Amino acid sequence: MTSDDLAADDLSAAGPDPDLLQEIERYYDAVPRAAARVEDFGPLSLFVREGAGWPYYARPALGHRGPAATAGDVRRVLARQRELGLPEAFEWVAEHDPLLRAAVEEAGLAVHEHPLLVLDARQDVTRAPGAVPQGVSVRVLAADDPALAHAVAVPHLAFEEPGTGVGGAGAAELAAKAQVLGSDGTAERIAERIASGHTVLAAAFEGGTPLCAGQHNPVGAVTEVAGVGTLPAARRRGLGQAVTAALVAHARAHGVRTVFLSAADEDVARIYRRAGFRPFATALIAEPAGTG
Repeated sequence: MTSDDLAADDLSAAGPDPDLLQEIERYYDAVPRAAARVEDFGPLSLFVREGAGWPYYARPALGHRGPAATAGDVRRVLARQRELGLPEAFEWVAEHDPLLRAAVEEAGLAVHEHPLLVLDARQDVTRAPGAVPQGVSVRVLAADDPALAHAVAVPHLAFEEPGTGVGGAGAAELAAKAQVLGSDGTAERIAERIASGHTVLAAAFEGGTPLCAGQHNPVGAVTEVAGVGTLPAARRRGLGQAVTAALVAHARAHGVRTVFLSAADEDVARIYRRAGFRPFATALIAEPAGTG
């Protein structure tokens, strides 16, 4: 058993910090409100995006003190999502709402687990010597950066070819994806979020080409590092850690106290553990079976 596994076991035995759980819960409730309206379903809230962009989901209602959600409550939300043409999706933190999983599964959805990790308040992400190859630079992008569409495109290609091994997508695929995201409004929406302060985007460049990119999305003193992805052909060069370090440095410099993230799986979580993050809870995503 590795030290990472022992740390996870120790955390599981102790249970997550309730104050941290509540802080993350408030964050998850606040983030969609910048671009969505909220429909009340008692113990559940449905976030409905207003305008173009990736659709949101349902989650536990912040501060609900009544009975836990039932399968009937979940089905009412699902019916509303179908009525609105939205994905049938729920997201929540397992340790904060432990009873919701049974209700969601009874309503017919499949639940996927993702490790949640947090960086201790006084800790920064360190870069191992030599982890970033010579000639690679990392910077935070402004809303009008000419490389924005390409930087936004990198994680899209990374998540289309999941895993941590070197893959096939390279410069040609990046150029094609950037053109799509530049024309369909995706890059413009990210630029608007950067300009408004809702999103910070950082990327690692080599020869003017972004090879890895990711973002953090601050709300007050809390932020989530999200969407860090490396161009598949450029993997295993320490670029994800370099971009994460830049995002953490930016967050710390702008008064953020709590930095957290969710990992796709335990293999990815181990990478972030080596970078200084520690596991503290489990993010759950529920979708129709066969979707994830």
